[in-house]
Amino acid sequence: MPEQLKKHQKPMTIDEQINNLKALGLVVDDEARARKLLNDISYFRLIKAYSLNLKPHNGNFFKGITFDHIVDLYLFNANLRQLLFPVIERIEVNARCRIANYVSEKYGVLGYKNKDNFAEEVYHRQFLADVTEEIERNKRAPFVKNFRENYEGGDLPMYALVEICSFGTLSKFFKNMQNQDKKAISKSFGVGYTYYESWIESIAYVRNICAHYGRLYNAKLTKRPMLYKQYTEAGIENNRLFAVLLCISHLIEKDDHWNQLITDIDNLIRKYADVDISTMGFPKDWKAYLESSNDSDNSK
Repeated sequence: MPEQLKKHQKPMTIDEQINNLKALGLVVDDEARARKLLNDISYFRLIKAYSLNLKPHNGNFFKGITFDHIVDLYLFNANLRQLLFPVIERIEVNARCRIANYVSEKYGVLGYKNKDNFAEEVYHRQFLADVTEEIERNKRAPFVKNFRENYEGGDLPMYALVEICSFGTLSKFFKNMQNQDKKAISKSFGVGYTYYESWIESIAYVRNICAHYGRLYNAKLTKRPMLYKQYTEAGIENNRLFAVLLCISHLIEKDDHWNQLITDIDNLIRKYADVDISTMGFPKDWKAYLESSNDSDNSK
């Protein structure tokens, strides 16, 4: 902890915010537009988040940086989130389905309640606590009411429970399964369980960023996926968005939807000229990686 804690700054009006930005060297060509955007988005969400790399810490903006430059980075990020969310949804729905089916078939529809079916009792206990909260939060949902009111014990079967669990909770559930069970489920996706375990945790993390309107642009990821050797040897880092896109590319079907996503991302990058794709871990030949990724044993 620092010797002396900082004091919170006094609030600024929109006009004071604009004057402050100009004093920091930011070029504001259209003050009316800046005023409207700062009233709609907020100084903290827009300026604080998207000024990274555009100015030194506690310093002035680099020469020539404009308000529109920052807005373009914000809009790029917003559009990128919207592109990624549907493909992450496919990964999530697949995971819910295959995990629920496997657990139900092997251990019974209430097998998730038995601690002996999992690796660590303490994590299993936390899972049960988490789903109890989720059930209570969703108690008015028709299917939840049906199982609670019309079935012995009022328990939800596994195939229904996964529909109210967060993706993060599901990834933790998978992580605490027995290795032999993780192997069987991961095999259905064509990957090893250590990779799948790592990947869905990272994908769930990115999914939450998208769901909460967070920043993917120039962001270092807290949940970092394990990458195949072919990628690490090529210098691709696992703490940026592109690493998660690579993981998704190994789990998703390479169909027209996937090809369209690659095209849409490329068009988005071309649309916003101020975007620096390297801040998201994209190599120059990023499209080739996403189009040709494979899971052959000699690539891992």
